Amino acid sequence: MIRFSTLDVEMPPIDPQRDKAWISQVVESYGKMVGELYYYFCSDEKLLEINRERLGHDFYTDIVTFPLTDCVTVLSSEFCISIDRIKENAVTFGRSYESELHRVIIHGVLHLIGFDDLTDEEEREMREQEEEALNLLTGGTTQESFTVMADADPPSPLCEDKASHSGDCGSIAVLRPR
Repeated sequence: MIRFSTLDVEMPPIDPQRDKAWISQVVESYGKMVGELYYYFCSDEKLLEINRERLGHDFYTDIVTFPLTDCVTVLSSEFCISIDRIKENAVTFGRSYESELHRVIIHGVLHLIGFDDLTDEEEREMREQEEEALNLLTGGTTQESFTVMADADPPSPLCEDKASHSGDCGSIAVLRPR
């Protein structure tokens, strides 16, 4: 199940059905399965608040990832994504807003799959994986055979409703400071 929701911003320009199918295709291309993936779009200030309260970090970032289980084959996570940071990064890196938005959406998934970006070499590999995933989206090769759940009110963000999630709800941060 993949769900998109907002915390304090308008829903960004995504096509939920297409994007859910794309995310599922990327996950499956690595031999993994989608469990529960919750995307929460928010402002810079909201994500800074989450970063401070939940992780003790006092800086802006574009995404924070909170894995919901330790399972390496079925991916379940909550992702908090700053729309403000996406807009700024799109300008900074000379990308379209939509491209940067999708890059960050898949970036969190790639962390769950096992990619990191702490060293220069890891960051190059992460960017290559992001590009491959984006090519699936823009190349029109996403499969439409995935079951897509209708968006409904997801559980409260950031593991507040632990009973709604399967597995351990420990939080691990994956940060991309910019």
